[in-house]
Amino acid sequence: MHLTLCDYLTDVVQNAVEAGAGRVTVEVCEDRDAVEVAVVDNGKGMDAGTLKKAFDPFYSEPGKHPGRRVGLGLPFLRQAVDQTGGELKVESTPGAGTALRFRFPAAHADTPPAGDWAATLVGLMGLPGNFELAVTRRCGARGYAVARGELIEALGGLDTAETLSLARQYLQGREDELKE
Repeated sequence: MHLTLCDYLTDVVQNAVEAGAGRVTVEVCEDRDAVEVAVVDNGKGMDAGTLKKAFDPFYSEPGKHPGRRVGLGLPFLRQAVDQTGGELKVESTPGAGTALRFRFPAAHADTPPAGDWAATLVGLMGLPGNFELAVTRRCGARGYAVARGELIEALGGLDTAETLSLARQYLQGREDELKE
């Protein structure tokens, strides 16, 4: 089961990359009322029937996960959103990609904790493949933006412990600035 908002984000972005997205954009906006997350990709998208099945916990796209036949990410996200009175919206077009947005009320007792944004974003930036990941984070009036390509260019890659550590330090610094 997912424990944090970062877990949900990881699941959605990893699915986008696995669906062949060349570009994934993520926006995470927090304020005193809500936490809102939007993930938009240009992957293979889904038709209406597949989108409906994606929320079935006993369905996973054939061949996507060797050794298992279930996909629990979206069903767990829907359950958590419904439990808190939040919102979840998914739009998808075959051949064009998917846009997923979810919102949790900040003050609800069952809203999951955020998790470690810096570590999560580094993990997502370090996923294998040739794709761009652009992230915008906002907390109230403060915010920052970072793109996978920029980190790769600045660090020479994201494929060693050293470069991943440097990326994490950079993102942790941006996260710390949001809380000042």
